This record gives sequence, structure tokens and C-alpha cells, in this order.
Amino acid sequence: MNHPTAIPIVDFAPFLTQDPEAKRLVAQQIKQACQTYGFFYVTGYRLAAAQIEQTFAEAKSFFALPTAVKQQVLRSPQTNCGYVPLAAERLNPDRAWDLKEAFNVGLQTDWPSGLKQFRRVVEQFYQDCITEAALPLLEAIALALHLPESFLVERHGQNFFLRLLHYPAWPHPDNTNQLRAGEHTDYGTITLLFQEHGATDGLEIRSLQGDWLPVPVLKQAIVVNSGDALQRWTNDDWHSTPHRVVLPQGVALGRSRYSMALFCDPNPEVEIACLDTCRDQCPSSKPKPIKFWAA
Repeated sequence: MNHPTAIPIVDFAPFLTQDPEAKRLVAQQIKQACQTYGFFYVTGYRLAAAQIEQTFAEAKSFFALPTAVKQQVLRSPQTNCGYVPLAAERLNPDRAWDLKEAFNVGLQTDWPSGLKQFRRVVEQFYQDCITEAALPLLEAIALALHLPESFLVERHGQNFFLRLLHYPAWPHPDNTNQLRAGEHTDYGTITLLFQEHGATDGLEIRSLQGDWLPVPVLKQAIVVNSGDALQRWTNDDWHSTPHRVVLPQGVALGRSRYSMALFCDPNPEVEIACLDTCRDQCPSSKPKPIKFWAA
């Protein structure tokens, strides 16, 4: 679906060249997007559309399994990897339980037995999504903040989590206080979201003016948002924007929604404090530096 959207669209292809001016311009576009919306679309990345589609297909096959099978690999509190059952999370504690299920992939994933193709495809996508999309984006963000391109890359690596998400059809919602995912911010550096082409819309972000804006599904575009860690690094100059996934309207109520999110969080011991290059935005009473694991 191609819809008009206020969210900026950044062509990342020029950043992947060796042209310093082209890279600077892309970095500046990302900076402006994060200062005004905290969200932007990325096109021109190196991941193949066929690989993304294949991973979505494997995710659908997994979520179609009997609940008892999926629950054999329940998410571990120690690793954050594994299956999260339907209505087991509440991102906004003031709402009812979220109408979604998920499977988290990380460095210590407990993979379902007997699903060799699922593991092969998803594990490869997890690795490629990091190397071909997340790390280059972290380089661009560092450049936008007038830091060495390797600055953020060197502070990430242990906390990349890929989350496969399924929002099942819900033709007759019985709780008006229930969403597919309640309002929340992401606590890491950036999140990369893949919305299945042709899927029902539903992702919304809250503007600086307090309005909820749709983030429609755009073909071959990754949705990227800045998180709490990046907002703290820039002393609120870049925004960690509240977002949610609402229930669809009309006939779309009978359709499932699938998405995949790569959460790019700093390593646990990384210090989160006002960056030297952001001192102009940092008052004398800036927050005390903290380690990411204590954030």
C-alpha cells in the first residue's frame, strides 16, 4: 500500500557510497527526522526484498503452529529470547493486555526443535539485518552527531534483538481499552521495523503537538525510530517518540498483521550521558551518566 505520509523518507543508498558529501547529506536528513518526528522511513538499503519476504513467510508458519508447540520455547527472562504468547505483554500498563504474540531472536536463542528451515532463514535474516542495515545506520547517526563513524558501532553488538510479531485477526474486540500494542517508547538506540507489504496499517506515532499520526506500510521501506538511549545521548534534542499499534477498522478487523522489529540497544556497560558534541543542548544540570543496563 502506498499512502501519503508526513514521516520523512530517507534514501540511504548515497550513504553506502564513498562520497563524503553524499554521506553527510544523508546523515543530516536522519538528524532532522529524529529532531522533528523521532521516526523516518529508509529506502536504498542492502537487504534483498526476497529475503525479507522469505523471513515473513517463515514467521507466519511459526505463528500458525499449535500453541502447545510454540510454548515449548517460551521467552527466557535471562536471555530475552523465545516465544511470547498472545496477550502476555502490556506495553502500556494503563491498558488491557496487548493483542499480539512474538518470537524474540538474539545471541542465545532457544530455537524450536524440528524447524530447521525456520531457524536457518530467521537466523540469517537476523545477522544480515544487523550487518547490512543496522550497523550502517549507526554509522550515519554517529556522523550526524559529529562523531567518528565507528563510535556507536563500537558500543553495540551484545544487545541486538529481532522480534517477529503477529497481531491476530480480532473481528469482535470486547475491550475498548485494548490495542494490538499499547503506547510506549523503545529504550534502546534505534529500532528497525519491517512492515509486511500489503499488511493492514495500524502503527501510529505521537507528534510533538500530541496528535497521533499513522505510519503507513510503504513498499520496500524500513521504519526507523530513535529510542530512549539516543534521546539521552543528545539531551532530548533527538526524540524517543511514543508509538502504538491500533486495531484496524471495518473489514480489516478480520485480517492478521505481521511485522519484524530489530532492536539495537547499547551494550550493558556502555555509559549513556550527554555526548561531547551535544554540549550546546546540555544544561549545567544535565542528568547523571548511567550505564545502559541500569537505564
